[in-house]
Amino acid sequence: MSNNDSIKKTLIVAFSLCIVCSVVVSTAAVVLKPAQEANQALDRKRNILAAAGMLDDSTSVEEQFAKMTTRVVDLRTGKFSDDVDPAEYDERKASKDPARSTALSGEEDIAKIFRREHYAVVYLAQDAQGEVDKIILPVRGYGLWGTLYGYIALEGDASTVAGIGFYEHKETPGLGGEVDNPRWKSLWHGKQVYDDGEMELEVIKGTVDPSTAGSEYKVDGLAGATLTTRGVSYLVQFWLGESGFEPFLNNLKSGEA
Repeated sequence: MSNNDSIKKTLIVAFSLCIVCSVVVSTAAVVLKPAQEANQALDRKRNILAAAGMLDDSTSVEEQFAKMTTRVVDLRTGKFSDDVDPAEYDERKASKDPARSTALSGEEDIAKIFRREHYAVVYLAQDAQGEVDKIILPVRGYGLWGTLYGYIALEGDASTVAGIGFYEHKETPGLGGEVDNPRWKSLWHGKQVYDDGEMELEVIKGTVDPSTAGSEYKVDGLAGATLTTRGVSYLVQFWLGESGFEPFLNNLKSGEA
């Protein structure tokens, strides 16, 4: 047998293996995609409930989430909209589409998101009397290594923080990654967002002294993670500010949403 024949057979075998592997991987991706999407949807619901302090491990996530009302808000008007289907809407894709988002100026873009989508999906929980008890809003902004994605929950007064949580980020474990620490997240509960209509909530460098004036608007920073601390502070201020959900929250409180 010639060397050429040996090389040819080796190439044929290698090529055949590549084809087989490609088919197997492609088939697996197609077959597993529905399950992956279902798991992602379930994880998103779990994060929404957790941010609002409503997650109960003794009850199924789907059963708990069924009590939530999902609505779409037009961020340009601050009012509810039926123009898009919340089940199909993808805020990330919309934010990258010039036809479905607004470019932000450097002064506006403190969260470093570049563009703000026209619509956002929000979640409302009602009390036994049918009044809004919790308002859960999607938030995102740049930290140290990348964009943090999460939810912030407000009480029914649309000004008191009920909780916060991030479901995706690239922050350093033990430093900026402490945004996942339950102890730090618990510090947000009860903090105030607005003072006479003005955004005041911020994450500071260091520890909040509860005896000082204005401490109700401040949250402890993350030790050794100055840029992540600043990023979280800015993203909250953006999304709860005039360019984010503030107009909607005002309309909701006045009954005009």
